[in-house]
Amino acid sequence: MAEAQTIPVGSTTSGQIAVAAESTVATRMSAPPSFDVADFPVPHGREEEWRFTPLERLRGLHDGSAVATGDGVRVDVEAPEGVTVEAVGRDDARVGRAGAPVDRVAAQAYSAFEKASVVTVPKETVLTEPIRIAVRGEGGTAFGQQVIELGAFAEAVVVIDHTGDAVLAANVDYILGDGAKLTVVSVQDWDDKAVHVAQHNALVGRDASFKSVVVTFGGDVVRLHPRVSYTGPGGEAELYGLYFTDAGQHQEHRLLVTHNTPHCKSNVAYKGALQGDEAHAVWIGDVLIEAKAEGTDTYEMNRNLVLTDGARVDSVPNLEIETGEIVGAGHASATGRFDDEQLFYLMARGIPERDARRLVVRGFFAELVQQIGVADIEERLLAKIEEELEASVA
Repeated sequence: MAEAQTIPVGSTTSGQIAVAAESTVATRMSAPPSFDVADFPVPHGREEEWRFTPLERLRGLHDGSAVATGDGVRVDVEAPEGVTVEAVGRDDARVGRAGAPVDRVAAQAYSAFEKASVVTVPKETVLTEPIRIAVRGEGGTAFGQQVIELGAFAEAVVVIDHTGDAVLAANVDYILGDGAKLTVVSVQDWDDKAVHVAQHNALVGRDASFKSVVVTFGGDVVRLHPRVSYTGPGGEAELYGLYFTDAGQHQEHRLLVTHNTPHCKSNVAYKGALQGDEAHAVWIGDVLIEAKAEGTDTYEMNRNLVLTDGARVDSVPNLEIETGEIVGAGHASATGRFDDEQLFYLMARGIPERDARRLVVRGFFAELVQQIGVADIEERLLAKIEEELEASVA
């Protein structure tokens, strides 16, 4: 895919595709993290962390007017033997341990939830089946808090599946003990009118490995904020994501990896495809390497494939380095139209245009789908991609 020309934010090309790629935005939020909603002013859309988000479509999550209803979401947890599932109060020490809210919606979610769900995998437990958390929207408004904790040297795969219709604000915490290995697959397959705003906090222990795969297809507005920090050297984090943004949808992924400990690694790779009028995808990739984080090795990448006119992408990679004693650090961002040369190559070999387009898009996403590692989820997502592509040529 060809590297696209950089276009100023707010402008459009003659083909009605708008692209932004910047590297001058500070990685640090304007307000320090806090569990208190009062510490965050109501956003107006001019703030750096909110300037891409359509606040008027958040259904009151940003200004405090949203109120939880009894028909918000239903959460079901299916866990293998040996895993503990608890409902705890806000005073439980595990709640909020992985990170405090960094914006008003996350603080509102923390202040408003009734019971937090805590899933614990005991130390040295190696699960052979995934933990499945089904979050089903039932048409109302909800605030949630989920904690996934792995003891030392435990290994687990967690699938969090969001479906149905809801207005949801949530915080999800991942706590990894030393030497633990956790893979999380978070699927946003909401109905068309759903609104989902969430902060994901991962606290990675010494020599622990954390892999996150975020997949976003549905919803009217989805705004996710994955964050990673480390508690000891040797920690590794892999953050993968794929999104397919359709007409009228706003899908926003804002990542922050804070290297606050020496000799840790991180790798970020997100890919998105867009089609239809007013399809809007936002990707913010922030990496902060603190002065004490010597020996850091990090890289982040975002690629976007624009399938039709009328779509817009804002891609903003940021890298802030406070020490020169690192192994490596870099970032990349590219947004472009469908590659006509690839299409011509396939059609010249007798493949119909419709099938050729499907092959190119599937190939674009293939390496990230393979990172999921859960066969039924991989098959479902490939089928969803096919469904989206069928709609674009219908």
